Amino acid sequence: MSLLSGSRRNPASQPPAHLRHEEVTQMTALTTASWRKRAACRGIDPDVFYPPTDEEADEAKAICSMCPVWEACLEYALAHREREGIWGGATERERRRMIRQRRKSA
Repeated sequence: MSLLSGSRRNPASQPPAHLRHEEVTQMTALTTASWRKRAACRGIDPDVFYPPTDEEADEAKAICSMCPVWEACLEYALAHREREGIWGGATERERRRMIRQRRKSA
């Protein structure tokens, strides 16, 4: 999987996203390839995951809802502060809210 449409990336084309940031840094390349191969978004046009507005994210969220690795994808986006796109079924705004909630409960 390669980078498409300039800076827009399909979540499956990214390194791993497992439960916590510490775990992400400890994972091997083999595991990375395994996670990406299992993603439901693999092979789908990355533009689907970069809608112009959050209100237009339904198609991407529907794909994520069926994905066996959506949690890993979401955790990757949270750990790496992905600023654009739908990752693990969450928009950038939703991910910012999650990060704030985690900080408050820590």
